[in-house]
Amino acid sequence: MTPGFWSGRKVLVTGHTGFKGGWLSLWLQQLGAEVHGYALPAATRPALFQVARVGEAMRHVEGDIRDLDSMQAAMAEARPEIVFHLAAQALVRQGYVDPVGTMTSNVVGTMNVLEAVRSTPSVRAVVVVTSDKCYENREWHWPYREDEALGGRDPYSASKACAEIVTASWRASFLAGQGVAVASARAGNVIGGGDWAADRLVPDALRAWQDGTPLPVRYPEAVRPWQYVLEPLAGYLQLAERLHAGQDAEAWNFGPADADMHPVGALLDRLAALWGEGAAWQADGAEHPHEAGLLRLDSSKARIRLGWRPKYDTDAALARVVEWHRAWLAGADMRAYTLDQIDRYMAAGA
Repeated sequence: MTPGFWSGRKVLVTGHTGFKGGWLSLWLQQLGAEVHGYALPAATRPALFQVARVGEAMRHVEGDIRDLDSMQAAMAEARPEIVFHLAAQALVRQGYVDPVGTMTSNVVGTMNVLEAVRSTPSVRAVVVVTSDKCYENREWHWPYREDEALGGRDPYSASKACAEIVTASWRASFLAGQGVAVASARAGNVIGGGDWAADRLVPDALRAWQDGTPLPVRYPEAVRPWQYVLEPLAGYLQLAERLHAGQDAEAWNFGPADADMHPVGALLDRLAALWGEGAAWQADGAEHPHEAGLLRLDSSKARIRLGWRPKYDTDAALARVVEWHRAWLAGADMRAYTLDQIDRYMAAGA
């Protein structure tokens, strides 16, 4: 990433009130970009958007990506050069509760963002953030590469596969011909401070341990590609720079090193050791909807062609999460603290 590239650059982030979108918006502000955001109100209380005052140095517009007219109006007003599309229904289990809402947000919403880009001449580059769960999961030990088959047994995973297909179609049919470079980005299971979503492992654990109760765990043997929140965001920023130069308009994986793909139970043991007294978990023997048991990403393309690679291993990532959460509990200025974590990440060696 070239920090000077972003100074004064007009950027629109959809989903800036969410966890990853909030971190990305703060990072762009730190880099001196002119940041515009379009999203629904923050879905949790508390939320990173409020706690870290994400909207303080950016243009904040509340709206639904399923509303094409509103999305187009926000894009036209912002006149961005670069668009990061992160707005989505982002939870596997919520996909079972509201499959129609999940599909319309993640598929129709993505189409609407790309249609808004299509009618906005200022846009040069678009990064559409989907998920590692967009692949047809065969429960095998080999990591998935970008050319593997798309698919999804559960509604959330299926919606992300569909979003990938929509992105590829709009790129080939419309946007490439307009000189707009569009890429999709598939990250692993992201962890970091300021995530209070339900049915996510680390936020669920911290909530339980704050209350002094053990965490019930649905699938302790399930293997996931765990990574610190700034790792994929660094990839998105690097990718956007290349897209702006008219390069690399395709799909990209941004996942952790093989050594950081851990079973759920092993990750919780590491997190519990960092949290300290009262941190415990137990297997939940109840029946639950299907979730993938084994999921690994091959990010060699990003390492070779973009020069991207993770800076933090699992233990360093978990330490940053616990530090952030304890700072929040202690009443620290969380905007300043979050920006400091970004600075420390940028200064860290690969």
